[in-house]
Amino acid sequence: MTVEIAFDTYHGYDAMTAHLHALAEAYPRLCTLTSIAKTFRGRDVWFLTITNPDTGPAAEKPGFYIDAQIHAEEHATSATALYACWYLLTRYGEDEEVTRLLDRQVFYVIPRINPDGAEYALTAPYYPWCGNGRCLPGEDRTDGLIPQDLNGDGYIVQMRVPDPKGEWKKDPEDPRILVQREPGEEGGDYYRLYPEGMIENYDGVHVQIHPQQDGNMNRNFPINWSPREYGAGAYPFSEPEAFGMGQVILNHPNIAGMCAYHTHGGIILRPSMMKTDAEMSPRDLALYKDLGAVGERLTGYPTISTYEEFTPDKSKARHGSLKDWVYEEMGIICFSTELWDLERTAGVPKVGYYNLYPRDDETTRKVFRWVVENVGEHGFRDWEAFDHPQLGPVEIGGMVYIWSYRNPPGHMLEAICHANVMFNLRHAAAAPRVRIDTVTVEPLGADLHRVTAIVSNHGYLPTNLSDVAVQNGVAKPVTVSLGCEGAEVAMNPAVVDLGNLAGRNERKYAYSNWGQQWSPVSRKVEWLVRAQGAGASVTVTAASEKGGTHRATAPL
Repeated sequence: MTVEIAFDTYHGYDAMTAHLHALAEAYPRLCTLTSIAKTFRGRDVWFLTITNPDTGPAAEKPGFYIDAQIHAEEHATSATALYACWYLLTRYGEDEEVTRLLDRQVFYVIPRINPDGAEYALTAPYYPWCGNGRCLPGEDRTDGLIPQDLNGDGYIVQMRVPDPKGEWKKDPEDPRILVQREPGEEGGDYYRLYPEGMIENYDGVHVQIHPQQDGNMNRNFPINWSPREYGAGAYPFSEPEAFGMGQVILNHPNIAGMCAYHTHGGIILRPSMMKTDAEMSPRDLALYKDLGAVGERLTGYPTISTYEEFTPDKSKARHGSLKDWVYEEMGIICFSTELWDLERTAGVPKVGYYNLYPRDDETTRKVFRWVVENVGEHGFRDWEAFDHPQLGPVEIGGMVYIWSYRNPPGHMLEAICHANVMFNLRHAAAAPRVRIDTVTVEPLGADLHRVTAIVSNHGYLPTNLSDVAVQNGVAKPVTVSLGCEGAEVAMNPAVVDLGNLAGRNERKYAYSNWGQQWSPVSRKVEWLVRAQGAGASVTVTAASEKGGTHRATAPL
């Protein structure tokens, strides 16, 4: 059975739910679908577990976690997470990499964290919305400008208001475009630019625009949490959707890698969010850069530091984010991918990663032309005269932020989904993988046997994942245990702690006295066992929280 899903369009809650149920019903052996939270408006936050149970329980395999659309208007993210589920399930048994991954590992996917907010931002009027369902759009602001669809065209865009003090002017090449007024420039027609809407408690002079307060849930996690952050919530995990995410992560300690999807910018964000690269563990930083280079090759997106290259004001670093929580507290290697780069697609050179747009007149023109030609009226609304009851004659129009800067047009969506899921698969494949290489039994006489096991990490990442995990005391050691059938352990403990096993990421060049010194990827364990009769056997079990569990049996 094949589940057909269109990846050239964006799906509302009912369609998304139907697609997820269809996948779970079509692939019941590989996929389970559950709800991890109920939103304020009563919607389920769906969660998929995808693996081959015939090769072992999910908890005994390295896990890879994907989430999407924590921010309401980031629709391309849930399309990409849905594509990941569809691709893994439909390609199992046909694609060698997918089959190997689902046999060895488990994927945990939350395709749409914020279904309430997504529904508000996906249906007309297209509200530029980040929050969840704690409030309806606009209810979180009781003062200042409240965005509204004033002219009833189904879009909330911008108002250009004639004002001699204004910082904008019409572009002489195309009056539909606004460009910045130059320093010292006088004698023209100038404008102020505001979101489309009405102004509560307007004093007739100052148009106040207060930040949206409802639920930027990527500030709701228990790491450097601050109530001063926009949308941080009343306390960490105050929002049911974020709390559900936290439970998934904490209840699945086998998670060895993560990707949190966002838009926009066409970049892969890595830690740290609070400090410079020089303050990070050099080994962790090198690991992030090496994995990020794979992402850049597969997606075309550069991998950058969130703090150094994506935080314009270093005195106002972000607080309470998912990526920082899971890396800085648990040592999990997590990326946040910002899908879709309108500027680069429009032919504008990439000179900055956190642009609030527009950068200059020519950039504005190129982006405008590309949107008009490729997105049409869904991406740009022609200016329309409107008699605003508070501001007087204005014009309403401009770029539809959600369908231009924030999300790609439908015909470009599937290629973006595919490239980024390919990086997810490769990141997942880098997980530590603990295996028992050999079990040998040497008879010593008098029913005694020496049992020797060689246990190795066959993965790219170390079993501790990161230095941070070791420093925080959360890295669990690899253990090896011996079970006996018709026999007993005569010497050495039945359970042996091997500590951490290195991955091959350490060994990027031939050995050098001046280079990084290699850590063991393999260790040997020995026991003395006394057989109690014919048919006796031993079973060796190697277990790693992040690297999985492997068993091997040998007769005595």
